[in-house]
Amino acid sequence: MRHLSGLAPITDDYDGFILDLWGVIHDGVKLYPDALDTLQRLRAEGKRIVMLSNAPRRASMVIASLTRFGIGRDLYDDVMTSGESVWDALRTREDPWFAALGRRAFWLGPARDLPLLEGLDLELAYNPSDADFVLNIGADEAVSDRDITPHLPALEACKRAGLPMVCANPDLIIVRDRVRILCAGALAQVYAEMGGEFRQRGKPDAAVYGPVLDMLAVPPARVLAVGDALRTDIAGAAAVGLDSCWVLDGIHDLVGHYDLAEAEAAAAGLAPVATLPRFVW
Repeated sequence: MRHLSGLAPITDDYDGFILDLWGVIHDGVKLYPDALDTLQRLRAEGKRIVMLSNAPRRASMVIASLTRFGIGRDLYDDVMTSGESVWDALRTREDPWFAALGRRAFWLGPARDLPLLEGLDLELAYNPSDADFVLNIGADEAVSDRDITPHLPALEACKRAGLPMVCANPDLIIVRDRVRILCAGALAQVYAEMGGEFRQRGKPDAAVYGPVLDMLAVPPARVLAVGDALRTDIAGAAAVGLDSCWVLDGIHDLVGHYDLAEAEAAAAGLAPVATLPRFVW
């Protein structure tokens, strides 16, 4: 594992880049200082770029948010999200597990993400006892986005109703402007501990990388995945045999602690080709 001060020394080894958003490009509130410059330099080198995010919303919504951050469509080729993957699975029902879910969904998450339901043959059930499955978007801040305890009654009600859970964001946490926020993956983890059944779409599951590699149109051996989370970004890349670069200034906060970073990666059975202090050229 090489510990780099910037991305430039290894860019010639790759033609396509899969970039995480939260923790690499922005923190949910603002861009990281070097992110825009690094994207511009990659594009100037002729690199193909796909943003891959565990955001529980459609890719079109993430594209709109990138535009608001000042990242134009000329700086990347496409976007894929865990929400888009869930939406597609619920629309096509090609996966037998999703095909068996039924059409009545109990919504677990903030109302701002309800556009995920648009175009789907689903109806909302307002009580778990009336639902066929639970659609877990994440921790609604109106309940709490920092403490799992207030969410336990809803999870317990879903478990009593025997509802399978669709998790639209495998992340356990994100860091928004230096504050740790609970994600859908944390709720799914507790649900599993209760004995509940769930499926998730997004990193680190291998299935989400198929569409991304199609978007890149670059041989996998020439693709580098860049992310800040060992559990999702780095493990997901490893699951499909892609090289990865680990950004240390994210949820792990390991900038400068290279021995500890190597130990954590080894403990997880992961071997990124390099680390970066942040997404910088």
